[in-house]
Amino acid sequence: MTDTTLHAIADTRTDELESPARRALRRLLHRTGAVVGIVVIVTFILLALFAPLILPYDPIAANFALVRKPPSALHWFGTDELGRDVLVRVIYGARASLMAGVISVGIALGIGVPFGLLSGYRGGFVDALISRITDAMLACPFLILAIALAAFLGPSLGNAMIAIGITTTPIFIRLTRGQVMSVKVEDYVEAARAMGNPPWRIALFHILPNIMPALLVQATLSIAAAIIAEAALSFLGLGQQPPAPSWGSMLNAAQRFLTNAPWMAIWPGLAIFLVVLSFNLVGDGLRDALDPRER
Repeated sequence: MTDTTLHAIADTRTDELESPARRALRRLLHRTGAVVGIVVIVTFILLALFAPLILPYDPIAANFALVRKPPSALHWFGTDELGRDVLVRVIYGARASLMAGVISVGIALGIGVPFGLLSGYRGGFVDALISRITDAMLACPFLILAIALAAFLGPSLGNAMIAIGITTTPIFIRLTRGQVMSVKVEDYVEAARAMGNPPWRIALFHILPNIMPALLVQATLSIAAAIIAEAALSFLGLGQQPPAPSWGSMLNAAQRFLTNAPWMAIWPGLAIFLVVLSFNLVGDGLRDALDPRER
C-alpha cells in the first residue's frame, strides 16, 4: 500500500473512534466561515457583558454640547442627536438584540418541540389538529404576525420577545414533526417499543436525541431571523423603548439625519449585518458538521 492509502485508512479509523460530538466540533472548526462567525458572535457577547467595565460613557445620558459630532478620537463612531456616544449605544444595544434572539428561539423551542413530538409520534386526530393550526400560522407572513402580536401585547422588549417566539414556533413544530415521522420507523425505535417502553419514554429518550442536530441548526438560523425581527419591532416602536439603546430604535432615530449624520445609521446597521451574517455562517457550518454523510 502507498503512504497516501495508509494515511487515509488511519484517518478513517480515527474518525470512527471519535465521539459524534467531537467529530462534529472538528468538522465545524475546519470551516472558515463558521469559525469567523463564532469569533464575531463571541466578540459581541463579551462586549455586551462587560460593557460597563470597558466603556467610559453612559449610553443614556444626553450631552447637548456634542450633538451629532462626527467620528473622532474621543468618540470613534460619532455622537447622536442627543450627544450620546454611538459606539457605546451600539455595544449596549447588542444586549437587547442578542437577548431577544436567544430568548425568542428558546420560547419557540419550548413550545414547538413538545407539540411537534406529540404530533409526529401520536398521529391521527392530534396530528391533524396541530398541523392545521401550524399551517394557519405559517400562512401569515412572519414579520406581519410578529408586529400584530407585539402591538396587541404592548410595546416593550419582553413582549417583543414573546411575539417573536410565538411567531417562530410553527417552524419548529413542522420541523420536529417531520423528523419524528422519519425516525419513529427506525429499527432501534421498534426495538425499544418491543421491549415494552412507554410512548413518552421512546419519544424523549430514543427519538428526541436523534433529531437534535436538525433542531440545533434551525435554532441557530432562527436566532438570526429573530434579531432582524427585534430590530424591525424596535424600529417601529414596538420593541426596546427609548432611551434604552437598541439597534432598531437607533436606526429609527437616524433616519431623520441620514444626510447630515450618516454615521448614526451606518454603525447600528453594520452591527445587525455582522451578527445576522455570523449566525447564518455558524448555522451553515453546523448543518455540514452534523451531517453524517460528510467526511
